[in-house]
Amino acid sequence: MASEVVVVHANETPPPWWDAAVFLAGPLPRSADVPSWNPEAIGHLRERWRHDGRLVVFTPELREGVLADYTGQVEWEHRGLHDADVILFWVPRDLETMPAFTTNIEWGAWYDSGKVVFGAPASAPKNEYLLHLAEASGVPVADRLDAAAAAALDIIGAGSRREGGERSVPLLVWRTDSFQNWYGAQRAVGNVLEGVRLEWTFRVGRDREAVMYWAAHVQVRVTAEDRVKTNEVVISRPDTAQVLLYRPGAAVDETVVVLVREFRSPASTPDGFVHELPGGSSREQPDPAVQALEEVQEETGLTLAADRLRPIGSRQVAATVAAHRAHLFAAEITDAELGWLRDRQGVPHGEGDSERTWIEIATYGEIRRRSLVDWATLGMIAQVLDGPAERRQSQTLGSEPL
Repeated sequence: MASEVVVVHANETPPPWWDAAVFLAGPLPRSADVPSWNPEAIGHLRERWRHDGRLVVFTPELREGVLADYTGQVEWEHRGLHDADVILFWVPRDLETMPAFTTNIEWGAWYDSGKVVFGAPASAPKNEYLLHLAEASGVPVADRLDAAAAAALDIIGAGSRREGGERSVPLLVWRTDSFQNWYGAQRAVGNVLEGVRLEWTFRVGRDREAVMYWAAHVQVRVTAEDRVKTNEVVISRPDTAQVLLYRPGAAVDETVVVLVREFRSPASTPDGFVHELPGGSSREQPDPAVQALEEVQEETGLTLAADRLRPIGSRQVAATVAAHRAHLFAAEITDAELGWLRDRQGVPHGEGDSERTWIEIATYGEIRRRSLVDWATLGMIAQVLDGPAERRQSQTLGSEPL
């Protein structure tokens, strides 16, 4: 497909699909005597968009004439702001003709969204606080409109084709593996995404450019039931890798399990800590097995060879709210390794203030009796330890192995 730019004016219906979308935000003239900056911004975007695909530009101006009262298009603007991949703020503030009071509010609502560019002429007054927030949040800043448009398109890159409800998923979330994994599962069973409102992102990186967690209020057509589900939020993050380190006992309940104790802010446990299997996730490491080995070394100090890991499977952890999956591995440790780990129970591991873990050793029976771990972790342990026990029992009874 050839390169295409479609301009959508105030209160107009956007096209059914696009590869990228930019919303122009900033003060607009209330009189025909005051020139608008929107046509120039559209020109810069049109000139610089060279990718095959459709760029949509939302402008809150009418296609013809000047609207003195913008209250009639508030809902249209809110929808466009949410749907846009980038909101290009240009604030040529003039206290007499374009005071930008509404712009201040919009900027306050979106400056920390991860999908904004801020631009303003150096001569524009009363922008100091807006600039401060932009720089503190890692927002690209420009003092020329052409540079602001270029920065917006740099964020977008080549874009990505979306249609229908997909249009409401901005690129910063659309491009994450966590979203594509969730959405791929929905599409595989024939479900249709009819609408999305991105509620929140937690971003990391030097300029907080990478989405680690996201939460979206979604409307999904459940094809098997011929209905639309509209009252739920999907939360997701990168998949995790967990490892059950264990030393078999005479009975399953006597099997020794290696846990790590760590303070986690959501914990509502009696001691304020979570007790879990060594594990975690990484944006840079796509291989769960490699991630699993790295987490064991980081959180316990034990180094394992790759052939020691036994893959168990992959499942969601809390499927009613969280879309990500946990990849479970197991490794039987030696008596010498267990002794080494026992000796290091008082030694902190992890990454300093962001992560501090302590080795904790307990039998499977103790873990269950003391309610030491959450249900998800207990299920992971049971998947590894109860399976072999059930197989032994079935073989004793003369039945087929499970």
